[in-house]
Amino acid sequence: MESEMIYLRLRQKKKVPPNKELLIGDIAQLIGEDKNCAKVEKIPIYQVTKEDKNLVVIDVMKVITAIQKVMNYIEVQVVGPTQTIVEVQYPKKKLAPVYFVFIWFLLFIGAALAIMNFHEDVSMREVHQQIYKIVTGIDNPKPLLLQVPYSFGLGIGMVLFFNHLFKKRFNEEPSPLEVEMFNYQQDLDQYVIVHENDENGHNKP
Repeated sequence: MESEMIYLRLRQKKKVPPNKELLIGDIAQLIGEDKNCAKVEKIPIYQVTKEDKNLVVIDVMKVITAIQKVMNYIEVQVVGPTQTIVEVQYPKKKLAPVYFVFIWFLLFIGAALAIMNFHEDVSMREVHQQIYKIVTGIDNPKPLLLQVPYSFGLGIGMVLFFNHLFKKRFNEEPSPLEVEMFNYQQDLDQYVIVHENDENGHNKP
């Protein structure tokens, strides 16, 4: 039988429930004749178990091997990533209200101390006093006319900077925190892939 071509692109990441039997169609996009793609999509590629914990890395070579065992007349052309990270999502435990309040209070105190220490380092109070004296000509040790609006402006500025007010977004542009979290996740995924490949290499005879 003449070989037939299909193009295969692995998904970069796939979230699955525990004990899921992964099919090729779950982790890959396929282009080719519809009948061939339909058959390939239903080929089992991995069985998730408790021993896998949270992450599983599936290499494209394993996918090609599984396809060749079932449909040896198929020629696979790989496009894009060569590994897929499978994230096993276990049911999340609900956080008790007392822990939520404790964590919120801890973060609130930590953020307040960080802001206060920063203002002390840059002598913000003296700066306000000098600005007030320059503008009004009066030496006021507590220039509340500047300090109160500044405090409100500081809070509003942080809300605008992070582009969030609780769950509401002001625009579709990602916040600096979201960009940093994305970069961190990319680095983490790359580490998982390299670490998994190293372990597989060491385990080979």
